[in-house]
Amino acid sequence: MGLFERYLSVWVGFCIIGGVLLGNLMPATFQVIATLEYAHVNLVVAVLIWVMIYPMMVQIDFSSIKDVGRRPRGLLLTLVVNWLIKPFTMAGLGWLFFKVLFADWVDPTSASEYIAGMILLGVAPCTAMVFVWSQLTKGDPNYTLVQVSVNDVIMVFAFAPLAALLLGVSDITVPWETLLLSVGLYVVLPLVAGALTRHYLESRRANDGVESLVKKLKPWSAIGLLATVLLLFGFQAQKIVDQPQAIFLIAIPLLLQTYGIFAIAYASAYFIKLPHNIAAPSCLIGTSNFFELAVAVAISLFGLNSGAALATVVGVLVEVPAMLSLVDFSNWTRPWFTEA
Repeated sequence: MGLFERYLSVWVGFCIIGGVLLGNLMPATFQVIATLEYAHVNLVVAVLIWVMIYPMMVQIDFSSIKDVGRRPRGLLLTLVVNWLIKPFTMAGLGWLFFKVLFADWVDPTSASEYIAGMILLGVAPCTAMVFVWSQLTKGDPNYTLVQVSVNDVIMVFAFAPLAALLLGVSDITVPWETLLLSVGLYVVLPLVAGALTRHYLESRRANDGVESLVKKLKPWSAIGLLATVLLLFGFQAQKIVDQPQAIFLIAIPLLLQTYGIFAIAYASAYFIKLPHNIAAPSCLIGTSNFFELAVAVAISLFGLNSGAALATVVGVLVEVPAMLSLVDFSNWTRPWFTEA
């Protein structure tokens, strides 16, 4: 890795601090940017994520996707973690911390809302950032695409009933505009653009055309990631300053969930002998969350200033640093696994 990628966690740390500082120094600017949204999807963030993902999509070779079916274990691992383990452990940790361990520090209403926000994070598998984690661990881009696509299809049908089951209510309103628009912006459009770009370069019979373009675009991918982090923390800067205790309390079970789920998935990947370029992305997919959808549902169900909305926002705050640490761990433990 180059110097920039090697110290990516440091740059992300600077962007987190910068976002909080700028968000408090220039709140009006971030409020204006925050209003540029449709169906709870911020369009500026969507563009930055698109810039981040597009170079990865160019690397996808559709002719080899058909071979993914010959290696189903990585896909099955992701699906089991995302839909049979993660939502229930998130609900269990939420209950344990806010109904038992933190009961003396949080009022019952806030505690219930914090748990609800955590549950919404737990039933929303990640869509966009997955491609970043896959690239940083040198994952198989074709396999990652299939995993994300299958998860998205399942999410369309399973999100509402699973959220309703764990929240104990039956009137969950899924913001379909948010769900479908996010999948379109973060997966479909960059995928189509990447496929067309790759087809054009291959039609010119340029042997190193794809590799050369990806090398040129790679810095933009990192810039998109850092700018996204800065904006997300800028949007929530005042909440971070105004409610530090609540954010700290919510962050504890969320971090335990993140590292615990990764440990379960990574150990399972090791024992079923997945190659590292499938094992690492599979486990990171199962660990991260689709926070845009979780935030949107929390706001629609409980309100903008609710504890549930705050919990989903804290999910955004802890996820990027935690996932980067897991990326580093995955790369450090590469020799534990076979190579494809």
